[in-house]
This record gives sequence, C-alpha cells and structure tokens, in this order.
Amino acid sequence: MLRVGADIGGTFTDIVFLGRDGALRAAKRLSTPDDYGRAILEGLQEDRAHAGAAPQPIAEIVHGTTVATNAIIEQKGARVGLLTTKGFRDVLEIRRVRLPVLYDITWRKPEPLVRRERRLEVDERVGAGGEVRRPLDRASVQAAIERLKALGCESVAVCFLHSYANAAHELAVGELLEREFAFVSLSCRVLPELKEYERTATTVVDAYLKPVVSRYLDNLRANLDRAGVPAPLLVMQSSGGIFSERAAAASPVRIIESGPAAGVIAAAAAGRATELENLITFDMGGTTAKASIVERGAIALSAEYEVGGGLNLGSRLIKGSGHLIRIPAIDVAEVGAGGGSLAWIDAGGVLRVGPESAGAVPGPACYGRGGKRPTVTDANVVLGYLNPGYLVGGELRLDAAHAERALAQHVAEPLGLSLVEAALGIHRIANAAMQRAIRSVSIERGRDPRDFTLVAFGGSGPVHAAGLAEALGIGGILVPPHPGLFSAIGLLAAEVQQLYTRSLLRELGKADFGAAEALLGEMEARAVQDLGAEGFGAGDMKLERFADLRYRKQISELLLPLPARALEPADRERLADAFHGEHKATYGYAMRDERIEIVSLKLRARGARNAAPPAWDRMGSDAAPHGERIAHFGRERGLATRVLGRAALGPAPAAGPLVIEEYDSTTVVPPGWTARLGAHGFVHLERQP
Repeated sequence: MLRVGADIGGTFTDIVFLGRDGALRAAKRLSTPDDYGRAILEGLQEDRAHAGAAPQPIAEIVHGTTVATNAIIEQKGARVGLLTTKGFRDVLEIRRVRLPVLYDITWRKPEPLVRRERRLEVDERVGAGGEVRRPLDRASVQAAIERLKALGCESVAVCFLHSYANAAHELAVGELLEREFAFVSLSCRVLPELKEYERTATTVVDAYLKPVVSRYLDNLRANLDRAGVPAPLLVMQSSGGIFSERAAAASPVRIIESGPAAGVIAAAAAGRATELENLITFDMGGTTAKASIVERGAIALSAEYEVGGGLNLGSRLIKGSGHLIRIPAIDVAEVGAGGGSLAWIDAGGVLRVGPESAGAVPGPACYGRGGKRPTVTDANVVLGYLNPGYLVGGELRLDAAHAERALAQHVAEPLGLSLVEAALGIHRIANAAMQRAIRSVSIERGRDPRDFTLVAFGGSGPVHAAGLAEALGIGGILVPPHPGLFSAIGLLAAEVQQLYTRSLLRELGKADFGAAEALLGEMEARAVQDLGAEGFGAGDMKLERFADLRYRKQISELLLPLPARALEPADRERLADAFHGEHKATYGYAMRDERIEIVSLKLRARGARNAAPPAWDRMGSDAAPHGERIAHFGRERGLATRVLGRAALGPAPAAGPLVIEEYDSTTVVPPGWTARLGAHGFVHLERQP
C-alpha cells in the first residue's frame, strides 16, 4: 500500500507517493489558497488517473500544513475570550519587557489576539505550592460565561494563576464552558508550566486556532472520504513528530511550524545516509527561506518561538515581535526571501526584496498568470539559471519576456541599471537576507558554519546555495534527490510523537530527585496511555526525558537531555557540566560559580512504526534536457554554461559553471565550484581551493 506525504507551501503543494519497497514518485502543484486541501485532492486524483484501472490503495496520508501559521499572520483566527484570575486581566498585553528593535520610537508591539473587553476575571486564587488561597467563585464564572456569549466568542481560553501546581479550578471552569462553547483551551492541558505570560499566550493561540484547524481538517477528511480515500490522516507537529488528525484538532498550537519541521527531519535522514553528522539545513521555497542545524546527528529544539509579528529570525536574543508560543519546536530561523518574494524600491531609492510574496496567485511575472511585479524567480530567469521550458518537468512554462519586462519597468529603468545588473542585485539581496537566517542558527549559537555541510533543498534552495556557502565560508553542499519535494519526503520519515511537560522549580544541587522521578513517572504513564490509543504496543514506544535548566533567576532556559534510567546523585554534577557547556556554546560564557535551577521536566514519547522509510537509491532521476546556455555569475559578460540532468553527473568532480536540472528544482554550480554524484544519488558541491 502507498504512503502519501502532502506538504502545502505558500506557492506549491508537494505530494509524494511511497511504495512498500521504498520506491517514490512525486507530484508538484500550485497551491490553492482559497482551499488549501483542494491541491492535495487534485494531486491524489491525478495520480490515480495515471495508475489506470488498478490504483494502489493508500495506507496513510501524512500532512504538513501552513493553515495555522496563516491564520495567525493574517489574523483570521477565531473570536476568542479569555478567563483569568482576578487581577491578571492584562498579562497578555503587558507581555515581557523585550523589544525586537532598538532606537525605533515608532515600533508598536502586536495587538493581543484577545481584545480587552473579551478578557474577563474570575474570583479565585491558587498559591505557588498548589494551595487554594481563595475558593472558586462560581457566580463570577457564570457571569463571565454569559458575557463571553453576548460578545460572540467562538472559542475560550482559560489561564488561572499557578494552575500548573493545582488545576482543580481550571478543570471545573472547563466543564462549565464545554456546555456552552464548542472550543475550549485550558492552560493546565496546553502548557502546565511556570510563567503566567508564556502560559497565557500559548493557551490563547491554541484557542485562536482551534476552530480554524478543526474546520480545515474536517473539510479535508470529508473530501478525502468522498474521493474514495478513507486512509488515516496524520499531521506533522512543530517538534518534528506526527500525530493523528484528532490530536491535531485538539491541540493546534503544536502544528504551527508543521511544514519547516518536515524538511529538517528529511535532512537529518539524509545526513545518516551520507554519514554527515553536522549539517545546516537550507530550505528555500516560493515564499520564505528557512534554516536549521543538525549537530552530531541531533536536531536542535527550541523551547519557544514567536509567530505573527513579522518573520522569525530564530534568535534567542531578539524577542517581542510576535505572539509567543512556548511549545518545543525544531529550532528554525525563517526570513521572507523565497522564489516568489517581490523586488521593490523603497522611498529612499534602495532596492529591496520581500517579505511580500507573489504567492501562487498571481505568482511571479514569468508564470504568465497576471503577475506584473518582479520576483526572485524572475531575476533567476533573466540570469539564465532557470530553464523557461522545464520548471516542474515542463508542466509549468515560464515566459522570459514577462520576467524581463517586469524587471526593466520596476527595477532596472528606475535605478539606471542594465537588466542583468538589476537581476544580479535582486539575487544578491535575497542571498543577504537568507544569510541572516543561517547565521542565526549557527554563529549566534556559537557554531562555526565552516564546520558544517549545507543541505540545500526546496524549489529554489539549490539555485542560491553556492552563493550563500561562498559568503559564509562553507566548503561543501549536499543536494538530495528530489530537493524541491524534500519536505514532503520528510513527512514520511517522521515518527508518531507526543510531548509532555511539568513544572518543577528546584535548585539542581538540592533537588529531590525522588519528586522529579514521580513527575516523570506520571508523564510516562500518560504517554503509554496516549500512544496505546494510537495503536502502539509497549515494545514500540520510546520515551526520552529532558529538563529545562537555567542559572538562578534567569529569564530563559536551555533544554538538556536526561538519562533514560532513574536519576541518581551523581547526575547533579553531570547535568551542571552539560549546562555550563551548552550555555557557553549558546551565549559565549558560563558562570560555573552560579547556582543552577531545574525549571521544568519534559518527556518526548515516540511510537516506532513498521512503515518502510524512503529509499534514496530508488527515487530515480528524470530525463532533463541537456545542452548549453548563457548564465550570468557577475558583472562580466555571461558564460557559456553546460546544462545536464542529475543522472548525467558521475563520481568524478565536474567543474562549474554548470546548471543541473530536474523535475522539481535546479542546482546552480558557479565557477570555482565542482559537482559530483555520490552514493544514494546525492549531489555533492565542493568549493575549489
């Protein structure tokens, strides 16, 4: 039976079909913003039509979606109400004293997702130790419920002070709310941790997304059933695991970074196949470019991130621009520089690129679908990097004349540049923006990018990879098979996963490991129950323990792994040494004479499946056209550049300039670089000394 991976991006929807033997076939379609699920259905129906009278049955569909992200960015989530402890109505608006910019008196923090008139107080109080200091006043709860109904709230978030220590009041209010509202989010279920702002913000985002994600998944499920595809639907989480559509609808805050996570999962799998442990992932699609890091084979996780206040630069030092989400996620830096990013001239006459994108509709000017403004893709067509007759294997024809006209009218003529100079400027400005993303996951984390291999994927990633690597001093680039569909492949390489957390504020040197083991035991029992409900037996489960640590009274924490066995006294010194080392690598210093605190405990539960992973050797290579064309790599005249398909490369390095074309992406090998075909069909680019 087939397993299907479906990744929806801002410009393209990528669908891959994986057979039991590991063989893979793929389809790439323009996204359908009016109904994102429609592109998936069209791709499935097209594949079944090609299969003829006996299409293979589908065992499961693994889905990566931008629906949650778009709802926040476009402010199209639910009308949410918030119930909180008396005196804490404005926590969501006060936020943290963190600014993403300095010396800009015009900057304004983002508007809360819940307006003040829909933030209501309830008379109750629980202490930090879980003791009830003021009983729950049910009359105030009922009055608040009636008020939220009158205000037209569709979804309600509840966040009471110290509910992580004693959730009785939240649970009681939740029972009352569920009689009146279809969507309710309780902080004791969403994020049972210290820090009232982080807990409130995360719970509100969950409530804001619940109706949107639930309707989307219900609609997709209904359409799949009508199309005769009753296969289970699994959804990628921000943390890199997958879970059922039911779990995704119940906890939508966990799928916000669904798409970017899949690409990092695939890159880690590619690293294992090629025996490369240290990787910087670079995923450039039509709307954004994303970067992450895989170090010694391990994917980097972030304890929190922000969405909706611009684009995420992935820096622990730059906070406050968006809506905070304190849910563990793969540490991804994202900038608004993709193939569809628009080039424009600001009021000062400076050429800029992004973050606004042409998207799938109307798309870049060269798509011939009504787009008039130039994009990065249009610039790459003018530079000779892209073949107008062979995008998506020739299914999407490009009009070079439209690209030239858009660049001339909007960039070259206003700035007094030649067409090639304008295109080179757009290409290099896009590269400069993407360098920021790579720097934020490497240099800003205390890692030297020269010690890593750049894994380039996404429809536009291999076009720009060599220029980025050159600027950052990276000597090697890995381009996997099907780079333009790589995130969809990552969906099929992911495991079922659930994350759990409990607060435990204790000084590491004095911590009662017995209490810690009791909390970990409670989480493990719940994990076994939840994974059992997903059909996993005890032998198919893997439980991994973590702890958030910080120096005493610090604001932020670092996530460190705990041993799989029971904690013992000697672990205090081991954890302290590990924390000092990670703090020095991340922030540039360590305070070995300062006391360390455990802030919370976390558990990651994974279910091992018997599904066949993608077989890199069996992905095949399409018969791309061969030949030669003029491409521009600098201000000098264009160079005659050989064009070939991936399969035409051999194990011996071929010197650039080269353009390697395939169904879903194009790899540009500039002068000074070589390309060779390595094991499992991976292309290796290496900088010449």
